[in-house]
Amino acid sequence: MGGQPLFVLNEDSERTHGKDAQSSNISAGKAVSETVRTTLGPRGMDKMLVSDDGEVVITNDGATILEEMDIEHPAAQMIVEVAHTQEDDVGDGTTTASVLAGELLSKAEDLLDDEVHPTSIVEGYYDAADLAHEAVDDVVISGDLSDEQLIQVTKSSMTGKGTGDIEAGPLAETAVEAVRHVDQYGGGRDDIDIEGKVGGASSNTELIEGVLIEEDPAHENMPTSIDDATIAIVDDEINLAESEIDASYDVTSVDQFDAALESEQDELDSYVEAIDEAGVDVLVAGRKVADRVQVGLARAGILALQNVKDQDMASIHRSTGASRVSSVSELESDDLGTADSVHVEGPKGDEVVFFEGGSGSESVTLYARGGTEHVVDELVRALSDAVDVALAAIQSGNVVPGAGATEITVSDYLRAEAASIDGRKQLAVEAFADAIDVIPRTLAENTGMDSIDALVELRAANEEGDTVGIISEGQTGVIDDPADYGILDPAAVKHEAIDSATEASTMIVRIDDVISAN
Repeated sequence: MGGQPLFVLNEDSERTHGKDAQSSNISAGKAVSETVRTTLGPRGMDKMLVSDDGEVVITNDGATILEEMDIEHPAAQMIVEVAHTQEDDVGDGTTTASVLAGELLSKAEDLLDDEVHPTSIVEGYYDAADLAHEAVDDVVISGDLSDEQLIQVTKSSMTGKGTGDIEAGPLAETAVEAVRHVDQYGGGRDDIDIEGKVGGASSNTELIEGVLIEEDPAHENMPTSIDDATIAIVDDEINLAESEIDASYDVTSVDQFDAALESEQDELDSYVEAIDEAGVDVLVAGRKVADRVQVGLARAGILALQNVKDQDMASIHRSTGASRVSSVSELESDDLGTADSVHVEGPKGDEVVFFEGGSGSESVTLYARGGTEHVVDELVRALSDAVDVALAAIQSGNVVPGAGATEITVSDYLRAEAASIDGRKQLAVEAFADAIDVIPRTLAENTGMDSIDALVELRAANEEGDTVGIISEGQTGVIDDPADYGILDPAAVKHEAIDSATEASTMIVRIDDVISAN
């Protein structure tokens, strides 16, 4: 080209390549990982996240923290995706997966400094992940999963998440009861709703065999408690029919005006009559119910709810068996659902309607209570994780010791197997083993123990064939068998954390060029 530079990219573009690109990406991933590291374990700390408009979120849930942080760096976003994947697939272990991904990046950075090629690191990490899965399977607690073990699994997932150690037990029992209820009908996660409301202590959290929605009765004179209720769901507005063409009418006398009003009233009365004759006790409308129809329904002793959200109508449909129809004229007996009880609770303007014991009663609702909005929000997140891990444990039937015991076993297994791996991949497998140690090390730090002493003791016990972990007790921690303390995790959580952390870290390590353009 005659010595002239060739510009391929736009002049506004920025390019970082080689070691600078790798270093930048790895540093971003590590920074995100370190952000959530202090939240790990029962003695983990919370984060307060404040938005530009002053909205405050207080939580130690890894996925929530990373989502609320509004991270822009593309490599850091991959760590956020790790947490989201973990949350979506198994519901818990988001912090574990994020911390592991960050530590894998840190160890990969050391290998890169030692001139180990990224491809060797990636291949070694995937070999190590396969070995790690084998190690997890080796520590699975055999036998059928009992209700007691399921409660222990859910309690372990909730401990330290703003629920308090005292409340975690009863809340775990409630979550397990919800999961067992839907499981007997062949239901799944979609059949368990979790609703929160300020008022009362977390111990007031209850399981409702049905659903609840935050809606006020359409009219103050409507009944607020109905037993053996028949329910109808109408998607459309219940009001005067509108003409499809623009038309005007000349009214020249009072009689004509009265006749027009009477015709309107007759149409509105026909709606009330049709609903009443169908035997409906509770009307759920997706749009507005005309004022005069509200009065008529109240006189007939019918409870009506208007402008009900689509999601709430779907929940009522699942719980009561009521079909959604587009208008009152299409309502037939087969479209009606039933519930043992429908009742309204709470002060006017802030009322909650309960649909309990419906004909489709495989749906249940966990009704969380707390003293403040922040407590309720964190409690809802904790219950959501508890339900997810309980379902994961039931579906796989496998649980493993928690408190870092499984991770110590995995790391020791990797070190023992690394000698059988040829080439520089062996270095990557050993690095993976060192990275796994970040979980028990962090648990020890957050519990107030010396992390080095704790790791030495854990490894020594593991070499003797004992299964031990970091147990939070009193103001510090002890090293003992997690199963004796009821600290169990679903094996699926460990498998998912290994997979998602490995995929994210290897993807970042392989990047050697970053091009950004407007």
